[in-house]
Amino acid sequence: MAVPDYQSFMRPLLETTSDEKDWRTGDLKDTVADHVGLTDEDRAEMLPSGKQLTYANRIGWAKTYLTKAGLLDAPERGWVRITPRGLDALKSGEAINNAYLEKFDEYQDFKSRSSGGAQETTQPDEQDDRTPDERLDKLYRTIRSALAQELLDMVMSANPAFFERLVVELLVAMGYGGSVTDAGQAIGRSGDNGMDGIIKQDRLGIDNVYIQAKRWARGRTVGSSEVRDLAGALSMRRSTKGVLITTSDFTQSAIDTARQVGNIVLVNGERLAELMIDHNVGVTTNQQYELKKVDQDYFEDA
Repeated sequence: MAVPDYQSFMRPLLETTSDEKDWRTGDLKDTVADHVGLTDEDRAEMLPSGKQLTYANRIGWAKTYLTKAGLLDAPERGWVRITPRGLDALKSGEAINNAYLEKFDEYQDFKSRSSGGAQETTQPDEQDDRTPDERLDKLYRTIRSALAQELLDMVMSANPAFFERLVVELLVAMGYGGSVTDAGQAIGRSGDNGMDGIIKQDRLGIDNVYIQAKRWARGRTVGSSEVRDLAGALSMRRSTKGVLITTSDFTQSAIDTARQVGNIVLVNGERLAELMIDHNVGVTTNQQYELKKVDQDYFEDA
């Protein structure tokens, strides 16, 4: 089954705590996951950021909103219990979601304070089943995707010599080739809006990687013949590894051929732009945000 959205966890949270006992937050998440029948695969799913488990994040936000509406109470740090209002919600038989929580002044006050009077990404939204963390992840990925496309457009509008230098600088930023000077000496031009050559795998030059890079337009895909040509070049150059980089994309046949050869890595335009972003090649930081959480250890003796 798919991991339910955070609003779908609200009733299971109340049902689990309906025994009116105090629940440790960590135990509560696991018990609620059991209650709704999450599989091991479901529990292993991560948010796009890769920083949090999806089910734990969604249960956590469901608990937060139920607490803000007064259906759950936090008697002490790390613990939670149901309130009379929460028990009444279960007895009502109504769907328990953001719309239901709207009837409580405490919840509306929380929404007003958290948004500063305006609709914000982290404000609960009755029309959006994603948690605030998921919405922030989505916004980040949208901005990053637009940046990647802009980078590719810039690369395609640059001259071939610039493309060759970009590939060298990216490989050096990733830890290959020692320095730009050393790496540049190992690269030779091949024409056809591309380049090929050998670059050191490490700073000591213990092993070498054969590189081919093709600055091809988006509609011109790299096929299996180019992959086979690279495999042949590896044998001639006595190189054990190869990387084929393109600003466009690969055919399925090319992907299958590279998989069969086994020692060739394919990098398409999308991946090239992602690597440029990750290794700060051709990009600069515009704004930086820090997302913080409570330091539980700090309050250990509070």
